[in-house]
Amino acid sequence: MAAAYNNQSVAEQNSVDLAWHILMDSAFSNLKACLFKTEGDLRRLRQLVVNSVMATDIFDKDLGAMRKKRWADAFHNPDSKEEIDTQIHRKATIVIEHLIQASDVSHTMQHWHVYQKWNERLFEEMYLGYKAGLLENDPSVNWYKGELGFFDNYIIPLTKKLKECGVFGVSSDEYLNYATNNRAEWEKKGEEIVQKFLEKYG
Repeated sequence: MAAAYNNQSVAEQNSVDLAWHILMDSAFSNLKACLFKTEGDLRRLRQLVVNSVMATDIFDKDLGAMRKKRWADAFHNPDSKEEIDTQIHRKATIVIEHLIQASDVSHTMQHWHVYQKWNERLFEEMYLGYKAGLLENDPSVNWYKGELGFFDNYIIPLTKKLKECGVFGVSSDEYLNYATNNRAEWEKKGEEIVQKFLEKYG
């Protein structure tokens, strides 16, 4: 499968292809009639779906750099020569991408118990994959520091962008507060929690 997608965003591209194939089935004619009327609408929908799903690939540095540039262009360096409609569409597109990113990691922006539940499930999946020979590196070795880096370099900056764009209103403060509180709690308790994970799944 990796070869089919040139080893780039394999899971994300495969998800888009599978979902798009299902959507194009004749069983969904009524839904498609609601979603788009013209070929142009169809192309725009596909572009939006692709951009949104690809936004969840947080490991591709090039995609990440392009997203950062588009955010800066939309919110910090708007082209005054550009038509207002184009500026609005650009902002809407980049905001949708960030909403999808937030939904992908929403457990980190909720109560500590929610974060812990999903953090443990991800650990379990990856650690059991490692034990089964599906992963080369033991994820437990860097789990503690990795989570801190994830909060510092991805989650907290993402919650700040959600606040900046204003789509959640006052809820943005809540997401940022949960993220910073979870990060602080993980810093205090994370090493002990990883040891408990190892006892449970080792």
